[in-house]
Amino acid sequence: MTVTVWILGDQLLLNHPALCFAKEKIGREKVVVLMIESQLRANRLPYQKKKLVLLFSSMRHYADNLRMNGVRVDYQTSPDTSTAIKQHLHEYQPEKLITMAASEFRGREYQNDLSRLLNIPATVLPNTSFLTGIYNPFRDPKPLKRYIQEQFYRKMRQQFNLLMEAKGDPVGEKWNYDKSNRRKLPKNNVPPAPLTFEPDEITLKVMNEVHQHFEGVGQVDEFNLAVTHDSAKQAAFDFLDHRLPNFGAYEDAMSSDYETIYHSRLSPYLNLGLLEPLWLAREAEKRYEDGQAPINSVEGFIRQVVGWREFIYWQYWRLGNAIYESNYWQAKSPLPEMFWNGNTDLNCLGHVIRRALSSGYTHHIERLMIICNFCLLAGINPVDVNNWFLSAYIDAYEWVMLPNVFGMGLYADGGLTATKPYIASANYINKMSNYCRECRFDRKLRTGEKACPFNFLYWNFIIENEEILRSNPRMMRNLLSLRNIKKEERQLVKEQAHQFLDQLNYS
Repeated sequence: MTVTVWILGDQLLLNHPALCFAKEKIGREKVVVLMIESQLRANRLPYQKKKLVLLFSSMRHYADNLRMNGVRVDYQTSPDTSTAIKQHLHEYQPEKLITMAASEFRGREYQNDLSRLLNIPATVLPNTSFLTGIYNPFRDPKPLKRYIQEQFYRKMRQQFNLLMEAKGDPVGEKWNYDKSNRRKLPKNNVPPAPLTFEPDEITLKVMNEVHQHFEGVGQVDEFNLAVTHDSAKQAAFDFLDHRLPNFGAYEDAMSSDYETIYHSRLSPYLNLGLLEPLWLAREAEKRYEDGQAPINSVEGFIRQVVGWREFIYWQYWRLGNAIYESNYWQAKSPLPEMFWNGNTDLNCLGHVIRRALSSGYTHHIERLMIICNFCLLAGINPVDVNNWFLSAYIDAYEWVMLPNVFGMGLYADGGLTATKPYIASANYINKMSNYCRECRFDRKLRTGEKACPFNFLYWNFIIENEEILRSNPRMMRNLLSLRNIKKEERQLVKEQAHQFLDQLNYS
């Protein structure tokens, strides 16, 4: 009896549940692991080339590691998934197929139909790449009810006993230290660069294949990411030992000089299964317990890993495919051409776009308060924005981007993910970065030739959506400031905003 264990490319877990289940119930000698590089899937969008290198190289290293441990592996590079599975069935004649549930809608729908498609029994086990596969803080959620991330996060902390006192209170008597994490990076502060890795023979081969056969974003040049569990752990320890202590204070800081600042840059590894969230959270907790990192840094990082990341995955499955249809502001403009080349006079926007296109990475505040902020103010269609994020970033997967872009970034879901639209003028960008210092626009002006577009777009958005925004208590401070703008200037703001948007080159 031969049993196939199909392991998906973003499920590179050290102890994959489908493989563990098959070994225990049937025996290692009867198991064949199937892994597939689908050309059709890899060409769905013009994906970041460095992401494809990371994915394919990590998969091939994972397959080699299984072989070294005595597991038979059928690794296929195929035009599409169905062709690969049919070829595998013809060659190995398995009596059963076992797999772990995909993290995305289309993949899981396909898996749930495997028994009919293959005409053999197929078992789909729960996805254990996420903690919500073990514990669901909100059982049987109602479709249109607003669930607050902070409440979700506290339940996760309690369930997994992270930064908790014995009596059930949070360590430090506070759940959230976000207010301590909003400092601008000082001029003389030089963050340590993240650990990088020299491509080995497998990775070099993948780089060449991606360069030759895929038309996507960026280039394969200077690829230096971890592609194994061991190297991903090295990257994690590098962050925990050298950047975590200052992560909290400068979590929201942006800089034209430093891409990573004090961030972890570990999300690509978490999203592939090279790192696991609970292990990472507990390692961060140890740094606080040992006095190596302050509470605001450790809590802030744990909130990202077991709070926000898990909440986003939970929201993805809670909201379902309907989120694709959400467009609360009725935004209809296509994505401007500058998102594919970075050519814009807006220094902050151009710098962040070029950084994303080149390396496939910008940290979360640049994504939220530069990219999504501009797209929301400019009325860009959420589907186009989402597809750009999916294309540009090395850590982008559908479950990540749909709730983050439609929900958190653009508020297109009307508040089912975030409690307010995250919009800001040049004042915020200047407060948290050095971008304005090198820009030709004047961050202080609302109108006129030198006025920063973030200013007149911001105020135009407030003016045009004043009645809608009044229904959100968290937007009252923004609306109160509107009283200081006279009727004549409001008209100038609207005219300049519309003129600016009309002159954009759209792709």
